[in-house]
Formats: sequence, C-alpha cells, structure tokens
Amino acid sequence: MKVTYSWLKDFLDLKIPPAELAEKLTMAGLEVVSWEEFGGDFVFEIEITSNRPDWLSVLGIAREVSAICGLKLKNSQPKETKIKIQEKLPLKISVNAKSDCPFYSGRIIYDVQVRPSPEWLKKRLESLGCRAVNNIVDITNYVLFLTGQPLHAFDLDVFCQKEINVRRANKDEKIITIDGQQKTLDSEVLVIADSVKPVAIAGIMGGKDTEVTFKTRNILLESAVFNPILVRRAKQKLGLQSESAYRFERGVDFATAKTASITAQELILKLAGGRPGIYKSIGSLKLASFVINLDTTYVNKVLGVTIPVIKIKQILTRLGLQVKAKSKNILSVKISGFRQDLLLPIDLVEEIARIYGYAKILKTIPAIRPGKNISDVRDIIRGFKNILSSLGLYEVITYSLVDRALLTKSGINPDKKLIEILNPLSREQEVLRSTLLPSLIRCLAHNLDQQQENIKIFEIADVFSDKNNSANEEPCLGLALCGVNSFLMKQGLVKDEVTLLHLKGILGILFNKLGIRGFDFLRQDEHKIKIMIGQEEAGFMLDLSRQARDAFDIKNRRVVLAEINLGKLFSYINLNKKFTNIPKFPAITRDISFVVKNDISAKDLLLAIEESGVPLLQQARVADYYQGKQIPPGFKGLTLSCIYRLDERTLTEEEVSPLHNKICSLLKERFEVNFR
Repeated sequence: MKVTYSWLKDFLDLKIPPAELAEKLTMAGLEVVSWEEFGGDFVFEIEITSNRPDWLSVLGIAREVSAICGLKLKNSQPKETKIKIQEKLPLKISVNAKSDCPFYSGRIIYDVQVRPSPEWLKKRLESLGCRAVNNIVDITNYVLFLTGQPLHAFDLDVFCQKEINVRRANKDEKIITIDGQQKTLDSEVLVIADSVKPVAIAGIMGGKDTEVTFKTRNILLESAVFNPILVRRAKQKLGLQSESAYRFERGVDFATAKTASITAQELILKLAGGRPGIYKSIGSLKLASFVINLDTTYVNKVLGVTIPVIKIKQILTRLGLQVKAKSKNILSVKISGFRQDLLLPIDLVEEIARIYGYAKILKTIPAIRPGKNISDVRDIIRGFKNILSSLGLYEVITYSLVDRALLTKSGINPDKKLIEILNPLSREQEVLRSTLLPSLIRCLAHNLDQQQENIKIFEIADVFSDKNNSANEEPCLGLALCGVNSFLMKQGLVKDEVTLLHLKGILGILFNKLGIRGFDFLRQDEHKIKIMIGQEEAGFMLDLSRQARDAFDIKNRRVVLAEINLGKLFSYINLNKKFTNIPKFPAITRDISFVVKNDISAKDLLLAIEESGVPLLQQARVADYYQGKQIPPGFKGLTLSCIYRLDERTLTEEEVSPLHNKICSLLKERFEVNFR
C-alpha cells in the first residue's frame, strides 16, 4: 500500500518530518518498507498484514497516524448533492446470488463530459503507481485509494435491454476484460451481466464492451460488497490481478460502500459535469453490533504498566472505536465494521500496547509458576527424534491442512469428527488433519517416484478433531516404511523388504530407550496390530492395503505404517538412568530354532522362560522369524537366543548345557514346539 505525505495532510495537521513519521508507523506495526521523494511530495510504501484490510486506504492510514501521533482526524464524511429527481430508473437492477453479493448499488449520472483528468488528480494517482485514463475512471480509482472501497463505472447506454443482474456465470460464458484478454467463465465466478452477456467480473475487472470512453455520456456507478472467498478463487482461476480484487478478497467495510459512492458522485459532478440520477441499492449495509467489555486493570496487568483509564479510552477512540465508561474500570467498546479482527479483550490490549508504545513497556522477567515444565516435553520430543534418526529414519514435515480426498484415498479413517475450514484458500486445504498417515503416504509415494528404494520416514505433529463442538488437539507420532535394503539389492542378494516386524522392532527399541515398560503388540487382524501401553491402546501399526497403494500409484511395494498418540505415552516415559558395570566376563549364547503354531505369540514363549527361573539366564530374545515353503501352513518358524552369564567368572559348557536343555524341555512340553 502506497500513501503520500500530502494526502495524509488533507486529514491531519501533520508537522513531523517524513522520516520521523516513517519510524513511528513502523514501530506501531505498519512497517514502512521504503519512502522517497516524488514531485515535491513524499511517498510511503507500507507492508500491510492480511488481518488489517482497513489499512488499504488513505483514510485507514490517516486514522492510525491520528492515534499514534495524538492528532485530531478531520471530518471526511462527504455531503451528497440534494437534487429532486422525478425520472424513473432507466434500467432494472437485480441480484440473483444474494449470499455472494450481500449489497449492491447503482448510481446514475447523466450528461458527463469524459476528458483527461486535472493535473492534481493525475499526479496523486501516478504517485501511487496508478496510470491515469480519463476523469471518470480516475475518480473511481481515486476513491478506491481514499476509502478502500472499490467502485466501477459502466457506460450506461450500451447495456442490452437496460438490465443489470448480479449472478453466477454460466458454463463456458466468455468475456473480454478491459485489458483486452478473453476469459472463459464457469459457475465458480460471480459476474455483473446485462440481459445477454457478462459485462464485468464481480470485484475483479470490468468488461471491454461497457468501459467508459471519451464517447460516453451517461454512466452507471457501481458500489457493492462481494464474497471475499469467491473473489479470491475467481482471481486465481482466471489469472487476473487488480486493486479491487486485492481489497475485496480481504474484506471491505460495509459502511464505506455508500459513502464511497457519494464521494465519487460529488467529484464527477465537479470534474466532469453532468447531473445526478436515481440511486438504487439492494441488500443491507447494517452489521450486527459487537461490543467488548474491557477491564482496564486487566490491561495494566497484562502489559505490566499503569496506563490511566482516560488514556486507554483516548487511544481506542482515535482508532475509530466507540468507547463508553460502563463503570470505574470497565469500558464498553463497540467494534466498528472496519475492525473485524478485534474479537477478544486481549485484542484490544494489543492495540493499546501498539499505540501506547512498546518502548514504554518495562523489560521485566515474568513470574514463573511452579508446574509442568514445557521444556521437559520439548526434551522428550527431541529424544524421540534423536532415537528415530539413529535408527535410520528421516524426519518430514507436512501440512496440517489437507483435503478430504486425501483421507478417503488412503483408506485410513480414524473415528474422529473432522474440523472444517470456513474459508479455505484451496480445496487441498479444506480440513484439519485427523491423522498423520495420509500425508506420510503421499510423501513416501513422491520419494518412490524419485527412484528412492528404501524409505523410512517419521513425523511428530498435532492431529485435530471436533470434540463436543470444540477443537481437540493431540500430539502424535507417525511412521512410514517402504522398500528394500539398497545395499543388499545392489549385491544381488535377497531383497530385505520391510514388514510389520521391522516396524515393531523400531518401536520396541524406541520404547525401551524411553524407559517405557508394559507395552505390547496385539494383532487385530491380518493387516493391523494394536499398540498397547498397560491396559490402554496408544496407537496401531498397519500394513497398507493393495487398494490404497494403487490409489497412490505405489506398485509392487509393501508399505507399513504406525501412528501413536504421544499424549498417552508421556506418562509412561521414565528417563531415569541406572548405572550398571560393563560385564568383566564373556557370555555364552545358545540359540533354539523351532516351529510353533501361529496362535502362540513370541511374548508368551519369552514370558514362560522368564517365569521358569532358570539360573544364570541373563536374557532371552527373538533372533529370527520365518514363514515360507519350508514351514507347514498354520505354523511359524522362530529362533530364540538365550544369553547366560556369571559376574564372577566365565561359565563352562558343562554348566550351561543342562540349563539350556531345561528351557528346551519347557518349550516342548508347554507349547508343543518342533525343533529344527
């Protein structure tokens, strides 16, 4: 947004130098990117944040300068020329798409003289980077920069059957815009149309056929309010940019729509002559009043300073808000239409701090209440990442906003109510993710397309759900594995394709390193395994279905996934370390290979060995698992490693053999294993 020093002086008694003004604006949040001299004036270029569309006007900037510098803002309300008009409206105005256009107005002005603009108007527009066209068009642009309300002037005499209608475009309708481009439209685009064809793309650009030229004698002056989302989508779809679209897509102030029209009419009558005709409006400019009760003691408590009540009231009033004293310390603040970003008392506190001056707020260390240290959680998360990285996994970061199609495509639908975005920037960002896995699958598929053979990725991020009509946010860990060991493949050896066992091993190491005990993996069905911590389900592992793999164009690859609710994990983490000496004497390891029924879990086997109380047995663990041609249907092959050790000396084979035989006998008797 550009604004000139002289234009601001039309509304304020400015005496401070331009450099000082630029500094004050920047310190108050209106970052002045640059300022330079232009034709004896000074032009400021200001970076405007998306939540402050009211700054996209000279009056909006002047209002801020008034508050920052403590200057009185001169009255800028236009006075409409009062002429008794007896003729009827020369064309029919209607709005079919009322939800897309809550307000539309047309003002008729007859017998105008279209000619070049006076030098002062040309200079003012050119200083803002706007090309002068003619007095009518230049006036609409002038009022746009002045008030922030876009206007458009049509040549009244070229409308077919004297009809104008605001509607959605029909499929494959075409329009040639003022810049000479032909655009093909569809039902996603809002248009201004006569009885035959579109004459303008609503909120973006007018059509070539109805533009004001030096031959124009009668004009229709449009002032309206359009749906910001619709304008943004149409702009992106059609590849069009304009100052009008820039403001409409951010939201305009309803109250300005009529005053801008009056301002433009008065300037047209002054610079182009003519006489005013009928003014017709459809819809309402009234918005429901919104009041915030502000406790001034709360303001001072948050900011850590003492600002008098009268000063707080003065700041808010100069910002264009209506303030009344409700009690000694309570102010009733009525929010104006141009400040829809103010919703809560803390928003007003921020405005007060900004105008009062951040430099006046003392730099003190806030009091810290005893409680759960946030840094502890961060340290745990960092520990998660370090462990997974050490196991060969790569961290990825994906978007929190996803499209419904992605969730459906993955076939992973957690029993969670989705949170929808009211004004998504695109269809790919229409809901908050309820699971990390679809995004991880998409990331994995992309890497496969880049000829990556072995992919191991993870993400730690929040997932969202609607719980009792309020947003529920939970931290989660997502993992995705796919592919083969590239080294083994290059050596011509058997492809070590990832399975759920690989994933189980990674999670087992993770849990052990975090001191988590009592975890278990329970098979739910052929493709899904529950992850249990104690008696609570903390997550699941999943073998991605063939249908889902095909949907992501993952061919001849196995994909295994896991998702864990970290909130359920935190209470089980024990990072207290216990020191143990490095063994002085070597261990003796004996393996047991056997075939056992599928319904007997490795956990049951290891638990039975542990409970047997075999002396000198330090550890028993699963060393190998196999299912294939050599194993009968309904059975699996397992190898258990038993580690025997004595701290005082080296064990002998004669000591270990009877103990190992005892374990073998236990397995044979209790589980009917067949040794290999």
